[in-house]
Amino acid sequence: MEASPLTQQIRPRSFQPKIDSLYEQLLGNYEHEEPDFLDRFWTEFFLLKPDKASLQRRLEDLDVDDLLHIQGHTQLLFRQAIIRLRPGNETLAEFALDTLTVFLGVVLAKRYTNPSSEIITVLAGLDEVDVVFLDFANAIENVVRSGGSESPARILEPFLLLGLLANYNKFEFRNPYRLKLEDFVNEAAIQKIIRGFGAICSQARDQYVAVQDDIGEGWTWSSTLKYIGLGVLAPSRSSTPTRNTEETKDQFAELPDSDASILLAAYDFINANKLFCYNFVSQAGESKSESPLSAFLSLTSYILNHAYRSPRATLYGLLNLTALRILIEDQTACTKIFDPNLAISVRFCRQRQPFLPSSPKPRSAAAAILDIALDAINHNLRRRLDIPLYTACINILHRLLSYLVITRTRLPYHWPLLWQTLLSLLRFLTSYASSLTQEPDLALLIDGLLATLSLAVCRGDFFLPDTNVYDDLFYKLVENAHLLPRFRTAFKHLAVRPASSSSTTPTTTITTTPNPNAATSPLALVDSLMAIAKHFEGMMEEEKGKGKSLSPKDVMGVIRRGCETLVLPEGEGLERWGRWREGGDERGMLKRCARAVVEDARRVVNK
Repeated sequence: MEASPLTQQIRPRSFQPKIDSLYEQLLGNYEHEEPDFLDRFWTEFFLLKPDKASLQRRLEDLDVDDLLHIQGHTQLLFRQAIIRLRPGNETLAEFALDTLTVFLGVVLAKRYTNPSSEIITVLAGLDEVDVVFLDFANAIENVVRSGGSESPARILEPFLLLGLLANYNKFEFRNPYRLKLEDFVNEAAIQKIIRGFGAICSQARDQYVAVQDDIGEGWTWSSTLKYIGLGVLAPSRSSTPTRNTEETKDQFAELPDSDASILLAAYDFINANKLFCYNFVSQAGESKSESPLSAFLSLTSYILNHAYRSPRATLYGLLNLTALRILIEDQTACTKIFDPNLAISVRFCRQRQPFLPSSPKPRSAAAAILDIALDAINHNLRRRLDIPLYTACINILHRLLSYLVITRTRLPYHWPLLWQTLLSLLRFLTSYASSLTQEPDLALLIDGLLATLSLAVCRGDFFLPDTNVYDDLFYKLVENAHLLPRFRTAFKHLAVRPASSSSTTPTTTITTTPNPNAATSPLALVDSLMAIAKHFEGMMEEEKGKGKSLSPKDVMGVIRRGCETLVLPEGEGLERWGRWREGGDERGMLKRCARAVVEDARRVVNK
């Protein structure tokens, strides 16, 4: 019998997936002859399901010099993926999107010597950058428009990519993806995006609840007394079962989940597109589900309650507060936020005392936003105070009160909690002044706090629902009057300074006035508050001179009589504020957010 001409090959110990071998061909470092990537290579490449972990690992193994060396390969990958994103084949588009999410997530995270030019070289080449980037912007728009009606997972990746690209070096050159956001006017597509975004916010919020279910820890008489500083009057309660505190802390420190990276794209859409803003604040929930705005506010509440646990959580909290500020500063959107006919219910974080009073009935979004800002202030007080976070919260409060004053809107709200929170913050700043005075942005917080408190004191009759609430404000001001001279002494060095160019300026009148005698300068505002308190204290001294010991009820009676003779400062200009400008001092925060989102994008890919 003749021997067979065929020879048996040695069986490999393991088989290499075909897609992995294609990654190896594409991303290999060829010192001599490089392979030709013909049409059949790319056809096969995008017909195979991506191995995202393998692609990410291979890309991470390449340094910047390696990427620049194989720039022809990376440019081809980018262009070929864009072609597959075009309408026509949903499977090809899905595989291309997965590939691009991994590719861009890793490539944009590299440390480049010349970021703008080198990234362009890796992705498109300097000669083709305009055409390629425009094609990609159009392709992503098509994906977002067509994918929004599906599950939240279908909108996460394209929306996340849009956020990454719209933020890449946007302060260094005119970003084409930001321009695409401005020009996006397909309202049906915007509503699909908003629905998907709201669903993702709900899911991210529910991960906090999974760590500690707080649904049963709502309003109680005891928690309200503690919230307004009368905890000593709260009835005692039996001890509750203890949790594994350290484990819970560690779990909270990991939140929000990486899906929160979508918040950057939402911020960009809100900042760039007024049609998106209008739909976001007015779009109702489907069936019995919460509205997208409710879900966003709920997630923001949970993030801010735990913001102190990690710099990453703080960044996402600041990002959401900035988005809320932009919505409030938009006249059309703000009108909807205060519209009682668009009342919403929001699930607030109740995982740490003090708890906000419960609101069983739907309220305007404005009331919910007030609650979020107050809760953030009360749950993040630390000796090493996060000045930007507190300034952002005060900015929100000041703009909401300004709208009420300007429009003469009387908003039902638990106003005593606002007075208590503002004065508690003033007390905290006074107590820790020595460790805070060197903080570079402290002036913005001081200005905003004084402007907000003074606006409430001087213009409260324009927006408060009744005189009792106004009287309570004066009562609390008198109660804390002893702090005001100490506060003035501690921070008087902030009264005279150069005009600020910060985009977060709470009130243009205050922070850009170098004259300490101006009516709305920080010192003048403190002096006005001291004079108002002194007016009531003088009347109380008269009552004490009659041999009377004043009870809280007696003090309130004096305040009511004192209001009849009180002459309030005009407070002209207190309701003014500077609009958000993205190119201002907050660019550092936005860049840090973009870096955090890049890292979270990797985690999204690995899910």
